[in-house]
Amino acid sequence: MQDVPNSELGTMMTDTPSLSPTGDPWLLTPGPLTTSPTVKAAMQHDFGSRDHNFIAINTRMRERLAGLVNGGDDYVCVPMQGSGTFAVEAMLGTLVPKDGKVLVLVNGAYGERIAKILDYHGRAKVVQQCAENLPVNVGQLEETLSADSAITHVVAVHCETTTGILNPLKEISAATARQGRKLLIDAMSAFGAVPLEASDVTFDAVAASSNKCIEGTPGMGFCIVRKDTLEACAGNCPSLSLDLYDQWVAMEKNAQWRFTPPVQVIAAFDQALNEFEDEGGVAGRGARYRENCKILLDGMADLGFEALLPAELQAPIIVTFLMPSHPRFDFTLFYDRLKEKGYVIYPGKLTVAETFRIGCIGRLGAKEMHGALEAIKDTLAEMGVDNCAPAAAA
Repeated sequence: MQDVPNSELGTMMTDTPSLSPTGDPWLLTPGPLTTSPTVKAAMQHDFGSRDHNFIAINTRMRERLAGLVNGGDDYVCVPMQGSGTFAVEAMLGTLVPKDGKVLVLVNGAYGERIAKILDYHGRAKVVQQCAENLPVNVGQLEETLSADSAITHVVAVHCETTTGILNPLKEISAATARQGRKLLIDAMSAFGAVPLEASDVTFDAVAASSNKCIEGTPGMGFCIVRKDTLEACAGNCPSLSLDLYDQWVAMEKNAQWRFTPPVQVIAAFDQALNEFEDEGGVAGRGARYRENCKILLDGMADLGFEALLPAELQAPIIVTFLMPSHPRFDFTLFYDRLKEKGYVIYPGKLTVAETFRIGCIGRLGAKEMHGALEAIKDTLAEMGVDNCAPAAAA
């Protein structure tokens, strides 16, 4: 594997888009993602978790992540072993006190998962549910907060990857702040590509992970938390492993993790942050993903597919398409043949319609998106599918 200078990584894509530079299929998924050769290469070293070299990497990573919300010294980053859900659970368990009550804004599977976590932790909650293809209703949110003074926290998902819908986070934040409540954000799929800054959005904490828009590898989540909020959270968390407060205190004391950290994942993430910054940070990364999304939406429309969401609700992260009603279309066969051609897509997760999803994030560019569309076109021809309209529009 050949190293590539960071300055070239923003536009570096293989000349043969049917396979990634390492010979693996391109992952058009919401994570894990296709990563750059240099991010992969960064994992090929061993680190002692108490060694000063690793401690320097960890400290640098925390500072860079906290800086992405532009909150100055008011926010700190606390990393956590595990997937993004581990970070979300750590955020909820640590920041919601035992006598707190949470309003969970649900329009997909990840909002439902938040509600389930709160049940496990024995925290009081109320769920505001809306359809999976609609954004959170901010008017209803404000009415609920006005009617229930016991609610202490609101939890929102920024980009709900069940559909790819982008929820109106600024409006949610403003309504929550007007009512004097605290906002916790699951920004798993959007962080690093969709702006989220403390000057625009009032929040106590945001959770994300290493293997999404910053294009690292799986194995680490993180929370960016208001320091004064975290200072008041000693003893809240019902889990030792997921106690953000305890993790933060340990890292502030000696810059070390309490328990064995995923050292190779963190080294890869440090390199991914280099490449993220070289591409122009949130603005540059988001621009590439938006272009990927446009290519995908235009190309799939040309092939006759119908996207679930209107353009104004679509985040440039992952797109949900309605399943064709053609009798020869079989999703399992479609998936397998695309994989043989070098592209991995994602099954649908909706309860209201048969769908599948195609991601726009990871180390992908225009060439890879056009390559995927050609592979889809060829696969449809092989299957004998000449009409990709869903049942309602067939």
